[in-house]
Amino acid sequence: MIVLLENEYELSAIRAQGAGGQNVNKVSSAIHLRFDISASSLSDWLKDKLLNLKDNRITDEGVLVLKAQQYRTQEANKKDAIKRLYEIIYAANQVKPNRYATRPSYGSQRRRLESKTQRGQIKQMRGKIASE
Repeated sequence: MIVLLENEYELSAIRAQGAGGQNVNKVSSAIHLRFDISASSLSDWLKDKLLNLKDNRITDEGVLVLKAQQYRTQEANKKDAIKRLYEIIYAANQVKPNRYATRPSYGSQRRRLESKTQRGQIKQMRGKIASE
């Protein structure tokens, strides 16, 4: 279980883009979340995994920037931004199992070649009929 303190990320309200009529010009309902990875309380291993992600939301300084503007209310966008932050951290925390090479079985190889032969015969039947 990964727990982040509220002072580890910075939330700031900004005006949302897109449709919304005149209300979109008055209300700052979108949220910018800034999370400094290197200054956080995460383990060094997890910090390295996050910093090495090929994600354009992580700046050169190691700050993860998320913009949440899906919902109409600021509170809902705050929850969404924090939820997405945790999802990114949990995804980086997963250890992928080692893969090992396997070979196709003799039966699967034979079935594949038979289906290719059958398909070739079907296509051959589509050709023009030679007249004598």
